[in-house]
Amino acid sequence: MGLLDKVFGGEKEKKIKIAWLSLVSEDQLETIQNSRNKVVVLFKHSTRCGISNSVLRQFENKNEALNGQIDFYLLDLLNFRPLSAAIAEKFDVTHQSPQLLVFQNGVLRAHDSHHDIVNIDLDTYISPSA
Repeated sequence: MGLLDKVFGGEKEKKIKIAWLSLVSEDQLETIQNSRNKVVVLFKHSTRCGISNSVLRQFENKNEALNGQIDFYLLDLLNFRPLSAAIAEKFDVTHQSPQLLVFQNGVLRAHDSHHDIVNIDLDTYISPSA
């Protein structure tokens, strides 16, 4: 990679940090709600939003060690906007983008949006005392 590529962000090898499951149907919301003994995270992401992309990268960097301990779902808001509305209604949260919802034993335990997403400490939900 040349100097200009480094400066201007040429071809980059993308390392998968979190094994995201694509959220594409309301049936999956039932699966999340019925999930027991596992923490489930739902990240609502707008692929055309710079803030959403930045927060997603920060979130992945902070939480990649939790792969396998948590089920991570990613919702592409541009392609599944009605599903986002269903989430807002079902879990009584205001639609925002980006937005993170954390479920423990099928119950919504935390949610936040924008840069506050990175402040959510997922370790507190997987520890034995949680």
